[in-house]
Amino acid sequence: VSVLESKAVIPLIPSSPNSSMAPRKKLKGLVAATITPMTPDGKINLPVICQYVDYLVNEQNVKNIFVNGTTGEGLSLSIQERKQLAEEWMCQGKNKLDHVIIHVGALNLPECQELARHAAAIGADGIAVIAPFFFKPTNKDELIAFMQKVASEAPEVPFYYYHIPPLTGVKIRVEELLDGIKAQIPTFQGVKFSDTDLLDLAQCIHKNETGEFEFLYGVDEQLLGALALGANGAVGSTYNYLGRQTNLMLQAFAKPDLALAQQYQFLTGEFLNFVVKLGFGVAQTKAVMTSVSGIPMGPPRLPLVAASSEFIIKAKAKLDSIVWPNECCHAG
Repeated sequence: VSVLESKAVIPLIPSSPNSSMAPRKKLKGLVAATITPMTPDGKINLPVICQYVDYLVNEQNVKNIFVNGTTGEGLSLSIQERKQLAEEWMCQGKNKLDHVIIHVGALNLPECQELARHAAAIGADGIAVIAPFFFKPTNKDELIAFMQKVASEAPEVPFYYYHIPPLTGVKIRVEELLDGIKAQIPTFQGVKFSDTDLLDLAQCIHKNETGEFEFLYGVDEQLLGALALGANGAVGSTYNYLGRQTNLMLQAFAKPDLALAQQYQFLTGEFLNFVVKLGFGVAQTKAVMTSVSGIPMGPPRLPLVAASSEFIIKAKAKLDSIVWPNECCHAG
């Protein structure tokens, strides 16, 4: 759940689409939570990001990214590594990607603020923050106070709350956060909602009658349910390698051809259900992406350990065995 733009010198004054000169393009559709490529000895592998961007755009039809999140092992990276990745994604994504959202969350406020300032300086299209999860906020006021201190360091950059209670243990309902949040965080733009609580999501969307906020769903195997409730789009790891098929699901849903959309969701679920039983996390996502794209994603960083060769063989065989609706139609 898991950076982007390419010049040797990163301009400090961004000519970003977020400036008051131009209306901001709404973030919708699929957002790939980018993987952080690493070398075999565990260093970040910046040179493959150029190829990675082209693969997302040309092969998966995905033009939005979420950098240094869960899928990108953001909390396992140093601040310097996170900045280098953000710069490289911004640089390589220039004129190719529509939105680069950079996750700047960390366990301490000064690091979040430093990363927020950096993201603003390199022209990021948005920043996102996870709730701190060692010393946790216990109520909405504490969480909003923390977010406000981060958002205010990037006063021109759209701000997203990254809600992922299964990993943070912070279960403050998003619906509660929304009341009056614009008064405290003027740049608040929406939520990356990575939870299975569709009641909370539904209440958020119901409250968002004017459509000023964006709700991007983060549980890939349940995306169709979230779309039915009015989610604007999705951020997820599977859109790195199943973006093309998921885009076809979005098209089917928009038609609307619910039966076809369900087929795509069922098949995505069939793959994920299979790999979850084998043990599926960020390390395994890296292996699947390497296998599907041919771009070496490398190992994860400890405490995560690399996927086994047995997993890779089984996962690839499963994915190859799936016949997607568009493929069977072409075959006919």
